[in-house]
Amino acid sequence: MPFETIFIGLLLALLYKETMGLYPGGIIVPAYLALTLDHPVPALTTVAVACLSLLIYKLLARYFILFGSRRFVLILLVGGVLSQVCALAAPRLIASPLEFQVIGFIIPGLLANNLERQNFLPTLASLITVTVATYFIANLVRIVF
Repeated sequence: MPFETIFIGLLLALLYKETMGLYPGGIIVPAYLALTLDHPVPALTTVAVACLSLLIYKLLARYFILFGSRRFVLILLVGGVLSQVCALAAPRLIASPLEFQVIGFIIPGLLANNLERQNFLPTLASLITVTVATYFIANLVRIVF
């Protein structure tokens, strides 16, 4: 199931980008979020970490010259650090930490990068659209085959 979902997500994200002109949070992000839609808390946690990464980037951009590859790497690093903080802090703060896991260390940074490059609401709407479509098509493929 994960193998097919990743490829369906990649294909749908590419088609969406080509037709609408917007990245749905990155080419790979909707596929990974679709893998967790049976239990959506990790997907929501990942989006929250991406938003927090974007906020931290905007605060740092006031004091540092951040553009191009420096901007991209900083956003990825902030997303990765926040993912690691969630992984380490969740077991100590809540009773069931598995629900509040972030999906990977790169996914929040990729999403935050696209949230910064494009406007917030179109990117988030595109992400939701492609993620839900990937989830339903992958489940349909699983049922049929």
